Amino acid sequence: MSLKDSELEYLSGFGSYHSTEAIPNTLPIGRNSPQKPAHGLICEKLSGSAFTAPRKENKQTFLYRILPAVVHGKWAVYNGSGQISNHEINGNTAATNQSPTQPDISQIPDQLRWSPFEAEEGKNFVTGMRLICSGGSPELKNGLAVSIYTATEPMPKRQGFYSADGDMLIVPQQGTLNVQTELGKLVVEPTEIVVIPRGIRFRIDAEVSADTPLRGYIMEIFGPNQFELPDLGVIGSSGCANPRDFKIPVAAYTEDYDTEWEIISKYAQKLFFIRQNHTPFDVVGWHGTHYPYKYDLKMFNAINSVSFDHLDPSIFTVLTCQSPIHGTAIADFVAIPPSMWVVAEDTYRPPWFHRNCMSEFMGLIKGRHGAKSGDGFAPGGASLHSVMSGHGPDAVVHKMATEAPLAPFKTGDNMSFMFESSLFLGVSTWALNVCGKTQDDYNSHWEAIVPTFKPPELFSGESDAATQ
Repeated sequence: MSLKDSELEYLSGFGSYHSTEAIPNTLPIGRNSPQKPAHGLICEKLSGSAFTAPRKENKQTFLYRILPAVVHGKWAVYNGSGQISNHEINGNTAATNQSPTQPDISQIPDQLRWSPFEAEEGKNFVTGMRLICSGGSPELKNGLAVSIYTATEPMPKRQGFYSADGDMLIVPQQGTLNVQTELGKLVVEPTEIVVIPRGIRFRIDAEVSADTPLRGYIMEIFGPNQFELPDLGVIGSSGCANPRDFKIPVAAYTEDYDTEWEIISKYAQKLFFIRQNHTPFDVVGWHGTHYPYKYDLKMFNAINSVSFDHLDPSIFTVLTCQSPIHGTAIADFVAIPPSMWVVAEDTYRPPWFHRNCMSEFMGLIKGRHGAKSGDGFAPGGASLHSVMSGHGPDAVVHKMATEAPLAPFKTGDNMSFMFESSLFLGVSTWALNVCGKTQDDYNSHWEAIVPTFKPPELFSGESDAATQ
């Protein structure tokens, strides 16, 4: 039956803030994500702009729906006939949707999760780096790449490394890094990060073996800017990551100019090397603003809701690399610190179900993540939720979140992080098919969510949220 325009109602007003409900009392009053939305519905957020876009340009809509958009099977390539093609994205070959400019990268919408990456025998920090996903290009100085590293051996004694492609933010998850740079030395432990800017030569020393391997994550930004602290806005002059807590090395040099050294360069996503008869670490003094630094994530002064609602994760941004669009990042580094109080009342306390115009790569340094049950998301593993692909708490956490008594509690000794980008992040063939850590059943954790929707006439007693 065709629909007539005269049979429909419309809202009017371009650019206005609108609200509408098909059943009375569906929308919560004075909040966005109550613990139990009216009529047994589920809250989902749709982000059409970056969380941090200026208010007048910020695009977001809260949806109160029967089932979240993430409840679905695996994605497959559509061939126009409605039949599944021979290319299933998650867990099989990655040839069909490869990027024409980066043949090792596949642009796919699937939600992906990886079990902890295993250390490869005989690899060091440089040879043990593996690309997970990337967007943009170092040649254009615009974009980023996300990698993991594992190592069972130290770097050779007289070997240095640098990246011409961009600034490397390194997140150790297992094993302490002794970092020697041209500008000085740093010791970086799990729960700390280190940033080594483009072009600075360094090497990683560590007590490492097959029994005690190194493992961690790297986000490398190609540009167009470098990492900076985010603006605090109405938070004021302090809070989040405070400048005084970042540590910069002091000058330290080695007197060695008659021994052969090997220098490896990462240049346009490829590795090259030279040999020279002197150490690169002979800088006796330096001054300037282009230098490595480290930061202890436990020092992050967390800002969170003390009344109601789950706030945007941008409140946990440690560092950002801004795009030319104000408030929109090429890359944000977001860290969820340990031992935070959670006190929000009448609130669905895990992150809401979400579809985002940004790409979200998450890793776990230690403990657990509040939106995931079981051991599927474990330290040393990762997940990727691409642009506008649904994500959120799994079925077990969702049920607990809607039924749990809302007493104040501390999150415990857990630490997770997110690399967020406005770019599409294509996934490497290694991450999809070679590493053997892709969890093919990831979607099933959401498919187990069951609808609890009941129109008002079927209610035996409506919730407080329904009658506000």
